[in-house]
Amino acid sequence: MKGRVALVTGGTRGIGAGIARALVEAGAEVVVCARRPPEVPLPGVEFTAVDLRDRTAVHDFVGGLPRLDVLVNNVGGSPYRPLGGGESGGGGGDVERHARVIELNLITPLTVSLAAYEHLKRARGSVVMIGSVSGSRPSPGTAAYGAAKAGLEHLARSMAVEWAPEVRVNTLVVGMVRTELSHLHYGGADGLDAVARTVPAGRLADPSDIGGAVVFLASDAAGYISGASLLMHGGGERPAFLDAATANKGGC
Repeated sequence: MKGRVALVTGGTRGIGAGIARALVEAGAEVVVCARRPPEVPLPGVEFTAVDLRDRTAVHDFVGGLPRLDVLVNNVGGSPYRPLGGGESGGGGGDVERHARVIELNLITPLTVSLAAYEHLKRARGSVVMIGSVSGSRPSPGTAAYGAAKAGLEHLARSMAVEWAPEVRVNTLVVGMVRTELSHLHYGGADGLDAVARTVPAGRLADPSDIGGAVVFLASDAAGYISGASLLMHGGGERPAFLDAATANKGGC
């Protein structure tokens, strides 16, 4: 990746920081953008404060970059928010909150990608979308997030066809990752260990795992890969019916 410039959106912590570190280690010049700077310094990474939901700010920032070879659309996420529930009782306010989740996880990557297109076309560059297994399975409590990630994967496939052959576009479909905020989703150490046991690989992914896969997809080693979705989920999740069947058999 030496001599290449990479932009990672939301790259100040967690998965994004792991991606930024991996790109730096591979020799790229890395820029990250988010609303707030990283709490832990990222050596070799340049930070710019940008509200990625402000489309004018995004176009001004990306358009002002002197060069761009790799775009990693990492920004995203969602609070736990059941459909039809919450403080608003499922009214208009609740709809607006779900809409904001879709905007962050789908519209924002589209906005950044469009702003980066001319740079990437000149560089014959690459886009990596950070997707989620939530886009291909039911996501109770984060349905809007799952729907947005499903849309993001479809967007990447269409973009790969429209922008070929100058720009490659792929999706990294990520499973459960152990970050500094994992305890908010899975509980403390015991909860994390219990969740890890449901993964065939026996552990949650580390941000460095995701970073390594991004480097691969952005590199010449993946020069013939475009419009693809690479699963990074440690083998998936053990089907619940197997545990139920095993428990029932044991009781006979």
